[in-house]
Amino acid sequence: MKQRVGFAFIRESLYRKLIKPSSAPPRHYCTSSANVPPTPPLPKVPHSSKKGRLLTGATIGLLIAGGAYASTVDEATFCGWLFSATKLVNPFFAFLDPEVAHRLAVSAAARGWVPREKRTDLPILGLDVWGRRFSNPVGLAAGFDKNAEAVEGLLGLGFGFVEVGSVTPIPQEGNPKPRIFRLPNEGALINRCGFNSEGIVAVAKRLGAQHGKRKLETSSTSSPAGDEVKHGGKAGPGILGVNLGKNKTSEDAAADYVQGVHTLSQYADYLVINISSPNTPGLRQLQGRKQLKDLVKKVQAARDEMQWGEEGPPPLLVKIAPDLSKQDLEDIAAVALALRVDGLIISNTTIQRPDSVSQNPVAQETGGLSGKPLFNMSTNILKEMYILTKGRIPLIGCGGISSGEDAYKKIRAGATLVQLYTAFGYGGPALIPNIKAELAHCLEKDGYKSVHEAVGADCR
Repeated sequence: MKQRVGFAFIRESLYRKLIKPSSAPPRHYCTSSANVPPTPPLPKVPHSSKKGRLLTGATIGLLIAGGAYASTVDEATFCGWLFSATKLVNPFFAFLDPEVAHRLAVSAAARGWVPREKRTDLPILGLDVWGRRFSNPVGLAAGFDKNAEAVEGLLGLGFGFVEVGSVTPIPQEGNPKPRIFRLPNEGALINRCGFNSEGIVAVAKRLGAQHGKRKLETSSTSSPAGDEVKHGGKAGPGILGVNLGKNKTSEDAAADYVQGVHTLSQYADYLVINISSPNTPGLRQLQGRKQLKDLVKKVQAARDEMQWGEEGPPPLLVKIAPDLSKQDLEDIAAVALALRVDGLIISNTTIQRPDSVSQNPVAQETGGLSGKPLFNMSTNILKEMYILTKGRIPLIGCGGISSGEDAYKKIRAGATLVQLYTAFGYGGPALIPNIKAELAHCLEKDGYKSVHEAVGADCR
């Protein structure tokens, strides 16, 4: 009976989502052809529509096959099949313009047209950071869901945390298109988006609605009173970060970040000051010692002057670039320790073109490079920063992670948490459980019982 109900539910969902009732009047058939108007010629189907039909047909086929398969297996097995099945859809996105493909992916996650992870994360992956319990250390970096459209769907994929943004105070279009370029053979992307954002008002409305919904759904599973560690985020089991940016034409960067804090911090489990995008003129100058110190002081003051409950204000992190000198790193570390910054994200994209991509004609495009070619550079910066901060500040390793082994190397270099971006764009949802399983295997193989035990192992 349970199997029949499951199949009936999927069939009903397919009917509602894919069979749209026609608004045209009903046809009347008769035996006489006297009054029947001639049949108009069929319109030509554009090539792009054919691609859309093909993608839709493939999706429908997967859903139907999934429905049949679900009627014969347990929930965990079916969940694994769904994630694996996304590999069949991924190649279709490669035929689309990168930004169009990105928009479709965000829309799919926003509408719940992506798998939902039902399997519990392995205990070895769980860890406590900033007084919150992360079910696993693998997160999604800012830049994917810029306007907080798909938080629930993305968290449902099995990420330990999701970071939205960067969000600017005033809506802005960003740089002219095209502005995203693929380097598939190198597993890389170049982007020069320039903080395209719908603005903090639109994002605040979305986060407010999602916050209330998630809180209602999870109110019965909240942490026991007196528990020092909060399981999950403010509104549910997943942790939500909000990445703040400045407007391109703004003359007062600090005021932009302060406005973001005042408007969005109530929904955030942590906040990020993004001062490292290479696509906003003058932004990276804020990484200088004096500029960074002044900025962090103002943003911290804005956060601390707000009214907070027992949980206190959200942690404040700074995201830095990989294109920094040793002196730059020393200055940032000194400011972070002196002002007790809650964390650093290392790193953003690079303006450099490593040898592995330098011969590719696409590499001549201006913008930030992300993906596999960034891995070694960002990991070296991560390791250096862990040593400079003496392991006192939680670091998030970001840049070039495409496997569980990559994530493990970031952790051994000093990262408490890690983030994906480019590899997720290429690999899709199936990549997430694979990375978590491989990371757990790496930890166990080297005799570690938790992620915390491995943090900074290569720096000792």
